[in-house]
Amino acid sequence: MLPDLGKYSDTVLSAYGASLALLGLLVVLTLWRGTRVRREMDALEQRMRKDG
Repeated sequence: MLPDLGKYSDTVLSAYGASLALLGLLVVLTLWRGTRVRREMDALEQRMRKDG
């Protein structure tokens, strides 16, 4: 299933690996930030209701 990359196989496969790792990191950071922002918005909403 893997194409014959010849002498460049190490370079190409490491580039694919690095790209997948960076995409995975981007997804994790996005989810983490979304959770943090949601918590901050909930806290702000609670303050607005209290001050209301």
